[in-house]
Amino acid sequence: MTNSDWRYQNRNPQQPLSEQLTVKPTSRAIAMACRPLLSLPVVTLMATISGLAHAELVQGADAKSDYPTESNAPSSMVVINTDQVLQCAQVDINSARLACFDKVAKGNSANVGASKAPLDLAKTLTTSIQEGKAVAVLAEKPETGLPDNVDENDKAILSEVGVTKGDVKRYSQLSMLYDLDENDPRGVFMLRPHRATYVMPVWYSATPNRDIHSPTRSHLTYSHDELQNLDFKMQISLKSKLMEDVFGTNADVWFGYTQQSYWQVFNRHSRPFRSTDYQPEVMITQPITAALPFGGDLRVLGAGIVHQSNGQDDPLSRSWNRAYVMAGMEWGNLSLISRLWAIGDTENTHNNDNPDIGDYMGYGDMRWLYDMGGQRAVGGLLRYNPATEKGAISVDYTHPITGGMKAYIQLFHGYGENIQDYNHKSTNVGIGLTFNDFRGL
Repeated sequence: MTNSDWRYQNRNPQQPLSEQLTVKPTSRAIAMACRPLLSLPVVTLMATISGLAHAELVQGADAKSDYPTESNAPSSMVVINTDQVLQCAQVDINSARLACFDKVAKGNSANVGASKAPLDLAKTLTTSIQEGKAVAVLAEKPETGLPDNVDENDKAILSEVGVTKGDVKRYSQLSMLYDLDENDPRGVFMLRPHRATYVMPVWYSATPNRDIHSPTRSHLTYSHDELQNLDFKMQISLKSKLMEDVFGTNADVWFGYTQQSYWQVFNRHSRPFRSTDYQPEVMITQPITAALPFGGDLRVLGAGIVHQSNGQDDPLSRSWNRAYVMAGMEWGNLSLISRLWAIGDTENTHNNDNPDIGDYMGYGDMRWLYDMGGQRAVGGLLRYNPATEKGAISVDYTHPITGGMKAYIQLFHGYGENIQDYNHKSTNVGIGLTFNDFRGL
């Protein structure tokens, strides 16, 4: 890098270049971008920050009087202490590290994103009972104090930077997923992650479903050569916000779409796509604040309708429609989303592809994710129907490789690994890659 590549304004000739920079921040962009910077050299780190923040850096000898100083810097400018940036990079928990970067980038300036207050559930219920009508009461103040889910060294860093528990919550998995604490500055109708997006070149089934059937559809059988144990599994899952801050309670309306495919790429006979599931849904989410036992927080309530089908003709056609309610909760590094649903059509008629699907897929599920630090996470899915004692469990693990690429391992046991196999019990294991930063929930 030549001198012409750097414009550095030395606020104090005695201070080294690495100590302070004057920049115009885009705080959320800096915070999001700083995740992988822990391993970078100081000079590279400074260059990356300067590029992301659109900073103009002037080397001391070339500094000009018309460049902002601490005394004449516009209010939209903030001095970034790069020592604090390096300290933030050492924070292990993702949400706390991002909150730390955000605090350093913004300084005392106003929030870049549009802050939103959650619905105070306890006060809303109390006031509504007293008034005899529904009255929404929003939380008045963000939480203060240091977060509980970080070690003492990280607490010292966060305390020095001025990060509070409320700041960390803004970057929790649920908050980022559903804009619980601030709206995404990109606004509505932008593509966002929904569930995990991944490719899994090796997906092994110990017991492939070679006898596909349902109460209203005839049996279709396959030989070992026609349906082998190995698939190439892939999933793409996206959503977009349709409306934000509706009903005067900061609720949001979303459209989501998930597509999951199984490709018999190792089958030397024909290499067909064995099955593809299509799952569009519409949901509404309401940010909530309410205390839960053992130090947990109720963060979001919601409802939605979802359709899932495989787009096949009889006798392979499978589909169902559900209306569900959901709740999202957090206990430190653990995030959990539970849903209860009603199935649209359960009549045993020829028009219903799978009238007994609730016996196997149940009437609700629970998804969970635990942030292990260092961009590692473990999560999973649990479904169970106590009436039939049938259900499923899966466990996922992600581990960083390079950049945004992560290794992805998935284990599954039970019924309904896909909708075609809703009444088939299987044990599966797969390994692959996920490329976006979302680790799946």
